[in-house]
Amino acid sequence: MKKVAVIMGSDSDLPVVKKALDTLEEYGVPMEAHVLSAHRCPAETAAFARGARESGIGVIIAAAGKAAHLAGAIAANTTLPVIGIPIKSSLDGMDALLATVQMPSGIPVATVAIDGAANAALLAIQILALSEPELADRLEESRAEGLRKVLEKNAAIEAAYNK
Repeated sequence: MKKVAVIMGSDSDLPVVKKALDTLEEYGVPMEAHVLSAHRCPAETAAFARGARESGIGVIIAAAGKAAHLAGAIAANTTLPVIGIPIKSSLDGMDALLATVQMPSGIPVATVAIDGAANAALLAIQILALSEPELADRLEESRAEGLRKVLEKNAAIEAAYNK
C-alpha cells in the first residue's frame, strides 16, 4: 500500500495535524510525517515533493497557517494528489484557507476546512481506496457505523420529545 505523507509548516501545527495522523493510524494506512516550510526551507520542500512518488508516497497532506503556501509549493513540484489543511493561526484561519484554496489552473490542491485534519486523512484514504479494496471496505464500515449512531440518537430524541 502507498504511504500518506503528512507535512506541517511548523511543529506548532501538530495539535491539529495529530487528528490526521490518528485517523491514518486507525485505518492502518502507512504514513510519514515531516516539518517543512515553503518559505524557510523551499529547496528541501521542493526536493521532498519531487522525490515523494519514488519514496512510495501516494498522497500528500500539507498543513500550514497564515500565508499557507506549503500545499501549493508541494503541488507545484509533484503530480501526486495534495490535500491542504488550512491552520487557524491568525485572521480566524481565513488567510490560510484562501491561500490554500486559491491555486492557479494546472496546479490543484484539494482543500479541507480550517483545522480539518481528520477529513484530510479520510480524503487521502478515499484516494488510496481506489486501488486498495480493504480500505474501501473499512470506509464503508465506518460510514455504516456513523449512520447507526445518528439513528440511535434520533430515536432517543424522538422518544423524549415526540409525544
